[in-house]
Parts: sequence; C-alpha cells; structure tokens
Amino acid sequence: MRLKIQKWGHSAAIRLPSAMLTQVGAKVGDTLNADVSANALTLRVAKPRYKLADLLAEMPAKTPRLERWDDMPPVGREIW
Repeated sequence: MRLKIQKWGHSAAIRLPSAMLTQVGAKVGDTLNADVSANALTLRVAKPRYKLADLLAEMPAKTPRLERWDDMPPVGREIW
C-alpha cells in the first residue's frame, strides 16, 4: 500500500487507514516503535509495559495474597 507523506504543522505525517490498523491490532492512541535501516522504515505496535503495583491495585479485594509480597525483590523485568 502506498502512503503519502504530508505536511502537518512544522512536521511531516502519514495517515494510516483504519483497515491497516485493524490488520495489525492497533487503534488510535496506541504507540508504535519505528526502526530505520537502509531506505526502509518499519513500524511495529509497541507492547504495553505494565507496572506490577498497578496490576496488583486492580486485583479484587478478596483475592488471597501472599504474605510479605511487597517485601520480595524483583525477579524479572518488573517496573516499580
């Protein structure tokens, strides 16, 4: 598919058709990662990065929790 680069204020922009967004599982407001190499621009939908504290805050109040959970050190790539 050919997309035209157009002026947008003092910048340049391309418009992504809604069918294309649907095809890659993206929507307006999502973030894309851009990779540039020899005359090529590749856009990929950025995976969301979750914070463990936010995920825990969304847990129902009656969900059993491990004691001293908050004192445990990170074991992966968690973001506090």
